[in-house]
Amino acid sequence: LNLLKIAPGGHVGRFCIWTESAFKKLDALYGTWRKSSESKKNWNLPMPKMSNTDLSKLLKSEEIRMVLRQPQRKVDRKKKTKPNPLRNIRAMLKLNPHAAVIKRKAQLRGTKKAAKK
Repeated sequence: LNLLKIAPGGHVGRFCIWTESAFKKLDALYGTWRKSSESKKNWNLPMPKMSNTDLSKLLKSEEIRMVLRQPQRKVDRKKKTKPNPLRNIRAMLKLNPHAAVIKRKAQLRGTKKAAKK
């Protein structure tokens, strides 16, 4: 007997010994895949989803590797920061086309005030 097979990780707390009568009692309680349960009505054992549980071997198989997409090696570049419309007039004009008229009026008002002084 291999201790690592019986108690995974070699931890004694996981060490459990099952007797043949315990397995028979479990079969009577939950049933088997061939015979239904004696005490539980309409209850079936869950079927395993995978017949081969060696996942690393499955992923390395040629049948699966042919179907998988190639990994994307392209590095995504960061987008440039969005321009501040309060400092960048082009960004402001994209958001508000009337901003050019308002800015021009403010400049004319400023030049009129400077001319009066």
